[in-house]
Amino acid sequence: MPDEIRIDNLEVFANHGVFPEEKAQGQFFYVNAVLYTDLRPSGLKDDLTLSTHYGEVSLLIKKCLTEHTYDLIETAAETTAENILLAFPLITSLDLEIRKPHAPIPMCFESVSVKIHRGWHRAFVAFGSNMGDSKKYIADAISGLSGDVHNKVLKVSDSIVTKPYGGVRQDDFINGVLEMDTLYTPHELLEALHKLEKDAGRERKVHWGPRTLDLDIIFYDKLVYEDETLLIPHVDMQNRDFVLKPMVQIAPYFRHPVYGKTMTELWQELAGSLGDMREE
Repeated sequence: MPDEIRIDNLEVFANHGVFPEEKAQGQFFYVNAVLYTDLRPSGLKDDLTLSTHYGEVSLLIKKCLTEHTYDLIETAAETTAENILLAFPLITSLDLEIRKPHAPIPMCFESVSVKIHRGWHRAFVAFGSNMGDSKKYIADAISGLSGDVHNKVLKVSDSIVTKPYGGVRQDDFINGVLEMDTLYTPHELLEALHKLEKDAGRERKVHWGPRTLDLDIIFYDKLVYEDETLLIPHVDMQNRDFVLKPMVQIAPYFRHPVYGKTMTELWQELAGSLGDMREE
C-alpha cells in the first residue's frame, strides 16, 4: 500500500453553486485530501525535496477553488484533482472530498459533499502502420500522446517490420509498443487514440486491412474489462508476435493479468509454436 499525506478540513471561501445567489454571495467549502505517494525516501533522509509539500498543495487547492466559479462541486473536485496530479509528480493518486455545509437545502443537515479518487494509470499501447509514410504517422502519434498533458510517455520500443495479421493480402507493417502513464480512463484513452488515427487519415473499411495508423490499448494497469467497444487486455495479443516482441523489449517481466505469465514467457511460448509450425 502507498503512503499517505493527509489534509483535513481545509477551509476555502469560494463562489460555486447552481443558484445565482451562491455565486454572488459565496460560502465556505471544506476540503479533505489524501495524497498517495512514497514517503520512505524523504523519511530516511529528512529531505523535503523528496516529498510533496502539503502547504503548496493546500495553496493550489485554494487557487483552484477561488480563481474559477463552477455550478457543480463535482467539477470543482475534478479540476482540483487534475491540477494536483499535474503539479506534483510524486503523487501517484489521491482521494479528494469537497464538503458544502451551506448548500441550499431547506432541511437540517450537516453538509453535502462529493468525493473522488483520481490518479495516474500505467498503459501499454501498440502502434502500427502499413500505408503511406508509416514512420511519420507513427512518430506523429507518439508526439501527439506525449504532447497531451494527461499523458507521460515513458518508453517506446524499436519499430519492427512484420507480416500482416488476419489473412488480408497487403503490405508489411511497421509495429511497436509504447509504455505510458495516463490520467485518462480506458474509454477516454481509446477516444484519444481514435482521434490520432483519424488525424492520420485512418479509414475503417476492411477488418484487419491496411491502415495509415493503428493504435490499440494492450494493457491498462492490471485491468480486466470488456464492453461493446473495448476489451482489456487486448484480445489475442498473446498470439501476436508484433505485440509480444516489442513488449519483451520494454517490459519483459510485466505479467498478463489473465494468464499470469510474463511477456517473456508468452513470447517464448509463441516463438516455440511458430517454430513448430514452420517445421511442419
